[in-house]
Amino acid sequence: MARKKEKIVVNLDLPKDDNTLTRLYIILFFSIILGISSGLFWIANSGFVPTANGEPMFTNLYCGATAEDELGNPTGEYFQTNQKPTYTHNQTCAILQDEPDRITWEDEQWTMVSKRGKNFDVPGVPESATGGTAVVQPLWLNYSVVASGDYEYAVAIRSADGKVIDDDNKTANAGPQQMEIVNIPPDTRYELIFMTKQEGQLLQEVNIDMTVHYQDGVPTNMNNKSLWLGPAVDVGPVKVHPTIFLNFFGLTFFFFLYPASYYWEKVEDAKNEIEEKFPDFLRDLAEYWKGGLSMTVAVQTLATSEYGALNDEVKKMSDQLSWGVKFSDVIGQFAERVGTPLVRRAITLIAEADRAGGKISDILVTAANDSREIKFLEGERKRAIGSYIAVIWTSYFVFLGVIVVLAKVFIPAIAGSNSGGEGGGDSGGQTIGNMTIRNIDPLFFLTIFYYGVTMQALGNGSMAGLMATGRFSTGFKHSGMMIVVALLIFNLVAFSPDLIGITEVPGLNPSAGTFIPSPLSYGG
Repeated sequence: MARKKEKIVVNLDLPKDDNTLTRLYIILFFSIILGISSGLFWIANSGFVPTANGEPMFTNLYCGATAEDELGNPTGEYFQTNQKPTYTHNQTCAILQDEPDRITWEDEQWTMVSKRGKNFDVPGVPESATGGTAVVQPLWLNYSVVASGDYEYAVAIRSADGKVIDDDNKTANAGPQQMEIVNIPPDTRYELIFMTKQEGQLLQEVNIDMTVHYQDGVPTNMNNKSLWLGPAVDVGPVKVHPTIFLNFFGLTFFFFLYPASYYWEKVEDAKNEIEEKFPDFLRDLAEYWKGGLSMTVAVQTLATSEYGALNDEVKKMSDQLSWGVKFSDVIGQFAERVGTPLVRRAITLIAEADRAGGKISDILVTAANDSREIKFLEGERKRAIGSYIAVIWTSYFVFLGVIVVLAKVFIPAIAGSNSGGEGGGDSGGQTIGNMTIRNIDPLFFLTIFYYGVTMQALGNGSMAGLMATGRFSTGFKHSGMMIVVALLIFNLVAFSPDLIGITEVPGLNPSAGTFIPSPLSYGG
């Protein structure tokens, strides 16, 4: 019977091509694409590029290419003229449509009702502001009536001029009821009325819940300055706009600087970990040499030792030596793979000593001590510079805090104090003696503050990184982290609706008290 041949496994770990720079170039390519895209989106919405109709270039380009009416007819030409698009034109573009807000009058309860009414307002955009286009605003009134008997009663909504918009006759104790008005025009002092139709009988309890879909004529994704805000996202109790055009200013620099610098710092950290163990490897190599072992046997023996990040490199050198590669070539390839000045310097010294002959153990010890001293000095530098980096980050947080306080407290206070002042003339504002305080736009100052904080992040971060390691990649990494901090703080705190120009949603404003309507006011 023939013997089964045993397989021979050969572990041939030859040097492989280093793709570190290839990865860096790929990251740089996509980072530059994202950075340019963010920058173009920001510029197109920032207003720095003037347009004939005063609208942002982004909406003119997008809506000019995509807008169409309900019948599918293109309407993009309205965004390519020197006339500002009307409400009707905006409604034909997907990103400029006005979506309704939900306003409510909830948990209202009346007791012992014979004839009783209450005033409320219905906000909205008038037809004069929409170019004659009627904006449909539906109203839903949910109510329930409890009485001692199944009495008939009437419920009605009447306009300020006495016209009954809708009415209904119901029977008490019939459970939840609903009145729906397909469209209620915006107006003030509408009246909600409940009246019993049985003389001398009372409705013991009336529960009311009203909802109206309100539209203000401003596109949902824009503010009242026609600047892009994007859809709102609820983050706990805070509503943020992550795609607001201002964010793309910071994201432009973030994409340009941070991804590539972060990757390169990871590469440098990996090299640093190898350098940290390199003196120990040289010291052990010298000890084995002193013990009478050749360099080949010494490296192969040390391949089973623990050198952290250097383990793979020592194992690779051992495999190469086992296949007869010259020691000088092995350590030369090792120096090329690691590629740091410290390793190259020590390896060059060892290779020359090996070629010249003599007592190589002393050279190894000297190289190990030299490498250890250099790493010690680098550590001392990091510890000494660490306090300065902490100061830079602290000063940045202080600057950011001051800017946020100015944006949230100081600027709104000034804007609110002179917005309704008299004596300011056509320019608006308040007059104090011979001094006029002109009206200010909070969004303008908030924009300037955000640009300033981003520029501060670029300067502070670059300086911190250069002081720490002397590399721009470290500085850009710090700058990217500072930009992220600014984005988070401004989005969660400073970019609030009142500062970024979002129209405040009004309420139905039900009157504080009730009134007793007459049969005439009800309409019979």
